[in-house]
Amino acid sequence: MLDTIRRLVDEQGRLSKAATAIGDDADLYAAGLTSFAAVQLMLALEETFDVEFPDHMLNRRSFSSISAIAGCLHELKGEEAA
Repeated sequence: MLDTIRRLVDEQGRLSKAATAIGDDADLYAAGLTSFAAVQLMLALEETFDVEFPDHMLNRRSFSSISAIAGCLHELKGEEAA
């Protein structure tokens, strides 16, 4: 899952460096993620992982790091399986 998230961050995030060079807990916004790019990333994540981010996850914190994104996806996939 982390590799897929990193690929999508590379494709949609428009960061100054490759996602592979960014730690799992590093601040993606500090690395150059904009709010527009975060929306593009969210849409790509929804399509790739077949999930929909609920309103309570549509915030800066949910997309602040690779780990935060993975946590949201685990929560969404867990809810889906329930």
